[in-house]
Amino acid sequence: MEVIAQKLDDIVSSLQPLTVEWQDETAHRIIDRLTHFPVKKTYTVADVKALLDENFDDAILIFRLFMGLSKDQFVSFLRGIRDEKGIGVKSYRAGPDSFVEDLLSTGLLEAMAEEANRKPHWSHVLVERLRSGRGSAISGQKRGRGVEDFAEAIVKKVFGSKFDMRCTFTGPKEKAKCDFAIPSKSAPRIVIESKGYGATGSKMTDIIGDIEQIIRAKRPDTALLFFTDGLTWKQRKSDLRKIVEFQNAGGITRIYTYAMAEQFEKDLRQLKKECGL
Repeated sequence: MEVIAQKLDDIVSSLQPLTVEWQDETAHRIIDRLTHFPVKKTYTVADVKALLDENFDDAILIFRLFMGLSKDQFVSFLRGIRDEKGIGVKSYRAGPDSFVEDLLSTGLLEAMAEEANRKPHWSHVLVERLRSGRGSAISGQKRGRGVEDFAEAIVKKVFGSKFDMRCTFTGPKEKAKCDFAIPSKSAPRIVIESKGYGATGSKMTDIIGDIEQIIRAKRPDTALLFFTDGLTWKQRKSDLRKIVEFQNAGGITRIYTYAMAEQFEKDLRQLKKECGL
């Protein structure tokens, strides 16, 4: 045992931080392009088209940088505007005027002018590091919590304080986590999951497992409601389809979005009456 402990100590003491170069060929190309980017008080459609025609992928990356959006956020944003028209180079070439018009509706020209004419200060670099690091995680948390808070307000309106929130409820054979258990986590008649997404990622697939666990744990006569929103579901239709399949099979009672808030409240009132709550 002493030999193993010594070997472990030797390995730990020899560990060093791993440093890597983050600038690849694309980064070098974009940095060079930004270094020589013309500074103007205002930018035009012609400026945007010139960038897209020169190198479509580089142009999209530059636009994302001006707007301060991650790839997932930008794709979700633009897909929400263009719907089924597409957001790739083929879509641009098939209808450049329409593509640029939709692109400009995001506020791109204003963002370009604002950033290009910003007076530099050393703190801007640190603020950007804060935004892209910790800020990105905080934004994701707030998006999810925003949907949860919205659902909570409606639940409170219908049930007052007669519910448990962010808890582990007890079913006939096992337990499962949920956002709302009504009237209590010890004997829920209604279980609600509320999730909001602003960017794609593993969490959108994780919810499938969470819902499956709730379905396994709850009583057959316990209603499971799923409240969600976010344009990125359009990119993860396969995951959303699985959730709809749960509803078709009877595991989920109903799925709601912000646009269905009135129906959500109406259904809660009906369930309150049916369950004698």
